[in-house]
Amino acid sequence: MNVKIWALAGAWALGAAPLAAQSPAEGAAPVGLQTNVVFTQYSPLSSAAEIVRRMVSPLEARRVAQAATHIGKNMQGQPLDLAGERFSLYVPREAPSQGYSLLVFISPYEDAQIPLDWISPLDRHGMIFVTAAHSGNSANVFDRREPLALLGAVNVVNRYAIDPRRIYVAGFSGGSRVAERLAMAYPELFRGALLLAGSDPAGDGHLPLPPADIFARFQESGRLVYATGSRDTYHTAEDMVSRQSMATWCVFDVAGHSIPALDHELPDASTVDRLLDELDAARSPDAAKLAECRARLDAALDAALREVQNLAHVGKLDKARHALAQLDARFGGLAAPRSVELADALNASP
Repeated sequence: MNVKIWALAGAWALGAAPLAAQSPAEGAAPVGLQTNVVFTQYSPLSSAAEIVRRMVSPLEARRVAQAATHIGKNMQGQPLDLAGERFSLYVPREAPSQGYSLLVFISPYEDAQIPLDWISPLDRHGMIFVTAAHSGNSANVFDRREPLALLGAVNVVNRYAIDPRRIYVAGFSGGSRVAERLAMAYPELFRGALLLAGSDPAGDGHLPLPPADIFARFQESGRLVYATGSRDTYHTAEDMVSRQSMATWCVFDVAGHSIPALDHELPDASTVDRLLDELDAARSPDAAKLAECRARLDAALDAALREVQNLAHVGKLDKARHALAQLDARFGGLAAPRSVELADALNASP
């Protein structure tokens, strides 16, 4: 996925008449269908610097930061202006005693649309649904799709009583790939992801691993639910590869579903109801299994780092740089800061 320098259909229908949501300070936060909602709250989680830190490999993140400095770009700022953004929400009228759950949805389309036949399962789960306009597949991932999803979550949490144990991100097709990235990189916010007909394997250029402490939290508490139509064979095969990669990287709380007689389209209400039940059914990984898997990864990382060092030691600098680039793509944030230190040493070599 190319990194740009910052700042870097039939089942769908629009909601009711436009309604600007109110903050609790202005009165009771509205319920029901809402469109053209304007949010105002920003978060450090959605700054350009933080998204780059979590979403791209360390060496790529350094190149982005250097390029931004060269053109005078402020990486600490926000990549978008919320005053010009619009969201759609559905808020069930009955709030659960423990607080609403929240589903942040990333669409492949430009409109902030709400699948109206999903309202019944959303009501049953006490789940707020929020989605952003102009966040489709044609929008830039880093300076629109990801910060819009993050800020949608932050603003709903600030406006409504939300159960922090049941905040999820979801998407369809290309939006599902973005949801997968966000779930991995922001496990303190999103406790899981519903991936509908779109996924990538972890640990390559499409889905770099975040910093080690963040990824450890995802391994321990993140949940992924894959669901693709049985007739959508291309994305079903991609789901298989993605799920296998998660096991390789010690992510075990994963469920996969093939939806009978469905093409590349959204599931119906009864299927969504079951998938939301599945999303809520988080399972803690076996501690011994997780420790053993992590030890294997640590050993593989150490071996890859030694290979780079050995190549540099015997003067094969071009091969060392190539091996380091491969290591950076494979291990991402797990290799930092050692990978960055190696890059500095190689850059200092003649």
